[in-house]
Amino acid sequence: MSIAIRVFKGAELLAHADELRTVYVDAFCAPPWDEDEEKATEFVDRLPANVRRPGFTAVIAVEREEILGFATAWTTLAPFPTDRCYPQAAAGLGADHTADWLVGAREIDELAVRAGARGSGLAADLLEAVTEDAPEGRSWLLTSVRSPRAMSFYRHQGWTQATHPSPGGKGIVVFLGPRHPARSLAPQPL
Repeated sequence: MSIAIRVFKGAELLAHADELRTVYVDAFCAPPWDEDEEKATEFVDRLPANVRRPGFTAVIAVEREEILGFATAWTTLAPFPTDRCYPQAAAGLGADHTADWLVGAREIDELAVRAGARGSGLAADLLEAVTEDAPEGRSWLLTSVRSPRAMSFYRHQGWTQATHPSPGGKGIVVFLGPRHPARSLAPQPL
């Protein structure tokens, strides 16, 4: 399999919006995410605004003109956002750590791989490509505790879990990237 990783820094990604939507559906409309196709449409509808964000970076994996996976990211700006799942992240880290660890860092928004390409190392390649030039190595992401597979994947890639929901808890967790200078400061579970 000869897969090419292509990097985008702006609006040129929009030419691939329809295919990114199909990858999103393949990745997130099945368990454990169980999203409906409307979430994929919302993702594509956000793309024109997202590509204009400071520090926007996207990578796609292409084999024979088919997109097998993608990742999108940007720089988290101050003040820390208050929409989507951001309040849960801020509550888990506290105001000081949120400002020090997340603001100004590369925030991974989405990482999606078609079902047929899972287990090939493609997700790891996409994650590395979208974070390789993160400012001072500072990258972070949110994921849901609903997916032990995703949580395990990030740990195996050297990411550090920085928030810890209560046992059996629901919600999101923050992971700091493998080169993030604050990873050693993140509280570890008992």
